[in-house]
Amino acid sequence: MSVVANDKPDRILAVDDTRDNLILVQTILESEGYEIDVVTDGLTALQKIEACPPDLILLDVMMPGIDGYEVTKRIRHNPDLEFIPILLITAFHESSVVEGLDAGADDFIRKPFDTDELLARVRSLLRLKHSIDDQTRMARQREDFVSRLTHDLRTPLVAADRMLTLFQQETFCEISPEMKQAIAVMIRSNQNLIDMVNTLLEVSRFEAGKKTLNLEECSLKPIAEEVVSELAPLATEKNLTLKLVTNELDPQGQDADVVLGDRLELRRVFNNLLGNAIKFTDTGSIEIRIFTTPSTNHHPGEVIIEVADTGYGIAPEDQGRIFERFRQGRNKRAGSGLGLHLSHRIIEAHGGKIELVSELGKGSVFTVKLPKHN
Repeated sequence: MSVVANDKPDRILAVDDTRDNLILVQTILESEGYEIDVVTDGLTALQKIEACPPDLILLDVMMPGIDGYEVTKRIRHNPDLEFIPILLITAFHESSVVEGLDAGADDFIRKPFDTDELLARVRSLLRLKHSIDDQTRMARQREDFVSRLTHDLRTPLVAADRMLTLFQQETFCEISPEMKQAIAVMIRSNQNLIDMVNTLLEVSRFEAGKKTLNLEECSLKPIAEEVVSELAPLATEKNLTLKLVTNELDPQGQDADVVLGDRLELRRVFNNLLGNAIKFTDTGSIEIRIFTTPSTNHHPGEVIIEVADTGYGIAPEDQGRIFERFRQGRNKRAGSGLGLHLSHRIIEAHGGKIELVSELGKGSVFTVKLPKHN
């Protein structure tokens, strides 16, 4: 019998230009409890699949109009369709299995087929379909849980931050210097939690496809200047030299560093990269460099942002996975592992790239490349 999900029989679409073949397949599969739809050409099949996606497609290779390979390619290139396994059916003398699998099919069976073999392949592909559907459903539930959890966590954390600030300001009563110091520690810890929750919320929005970028012409130099100004006191506390270098932009005109981007999200990237550089550098300097690559007939050129530090550096075994979600470095000061992942997602959404070059004991250079807006 067919595998049943949510008390509904599996729906199979059979596509073949020969009516006798369809009747045979329909008879075999309906006797096993499957729900069968049949069509006789590729274009009708594609329309039916878009209107009501089946759980499995049995697809003849040789058909008039568009053949099974082309139907397979169009299904696989349709971003609105979730995964549907495709079983290609062909005669012995027809094109190779390789062509069908390269087109995106999941399995192959040759005519004349054995009934038991057909049913076994159908059961196997439906198990694959159910497994992938379960994983997709669990991933969505996890994303929904993370989103709801971060929303719920943020409210009490913000309320606690406001209350602690009132205590520190002696709004309710006078407090001792020791108590003020303790409250300051609590405020910093609470703010770290708020930052972590906000970052996790942004990550979940990106991964759920719910993040909308407000794109406009953005000059990167002023954004960098703002972030440097805000974080400079942290560098000063550690006796670090903090320098923004934009000399190479000057000869190229005012619009040299303009990109099409979301200013707040790009600012978040600057803040993450520079904040990390300060956090993981105890002596020496941090330098932010902004320059461009020239435009050509085939490429508009890029705006390059480099954040270089003389800190601890990142171990070679960690560098390949440093932008993964929750991927923490080995340094004891490593945070949640979300900041770099979010930065990567933001730059990727802007059509750019973020790269790392690092050597233990000598520091790191994070390089962001964004397409210039001409």
